Amino acid sequence: MGSWGWGGGWGGGGWFWAMHLLWWVLAVVLVVLIFRFVSGGMRDRNRGGGDTALTILRERFARGEIDQREFDERKAILKK
Repeated sequence: MGSWGWGGGWGGGGWFWAMHLLWWVLAVVLVVLIFRFVSGGMRDRNRGGGDTALTILRERFARGEIDQREFDERKAILKK
């Protein structure tokens, strides 16, 4: 009986399946990378995820936008 081509007609050989799997892995990785890029990636998650308001308050104090008294008052309010 004749064969239908490489691998006897249905298998296509191991390389076919390996390349097919590689294609899907690359497609999924690409989709994940695009999603992370569009959604902002890990920028905000690397800050410790905790007290964002206190971090902003500290930054404002460091830039001189608020004085020590105002910093202490707002910090006490945030700690409640």
